Amino acid sequence: MTPLRVAVIIGSTREGRMGDRVGRWLVERAGERDDLAVTAVDLADYDFPGSYPAEATAAMRSFVRRVDDAEAFVVVTPEYNHSFPASLKQAIDYAYDEWRAKPVGFVSYGCHSTGLHAVDHLRTVFTALHTVTVAGVVAFDLLCGEPAPPADDQLRRDVTVMLDQLGWWGLTLREGRAARPYTS
Repeated sequence: MTPLRVAVIIGSTREGRMGDRVGRWLVERAGERDDLAVTAVDLADYDFPGSYPAEATAAMRSFVRRVDDAEAFVVVTPEYNHSFPASLKQAIDYAYDEWRAKPVGFVSYGCHSTGLHAVDHLRTVFTALHTVTVAGVVAFDLLCGEPAPPADDQLRRDVTVMLDQLGWWGLTLREGRAARPYTS
């Protein structure tokens, strides 16, 4: 079977962020599986406009193509003020139909929190976009300034559960989209 194309979206663009390290950690774990073809989509690599322009920019079109090409997503997000970053909301809003009928998993992190408020808010946003959000979540309770995510056995189990759920939904929805296009 063709591996499921999974985009790991790194949602923070702040200077000194932990998201790139958490994202790399996740890509390494997911890369150990032969049922997934994983790519990182780091929002810091996109030069998005400060406000929504009248016409889509090259960066916006590039991001939307990445979303369209993926069959499943894992969003890596910090928790800022009990929610997710504005950079992530901006990027999510650039695509619409491209998200539909695809599964989304979450990896959250926070300094003195695990980022679960951000995940709760993201579930609402992605439900409105007609995705399926998986129940399994990987949540890091990072200490401020910690250089990398811990290699904890529970986190590895959480990643396995989340990726297993993402894979099941991804393959099921792939077959469903092939048999009958999704409309709303």
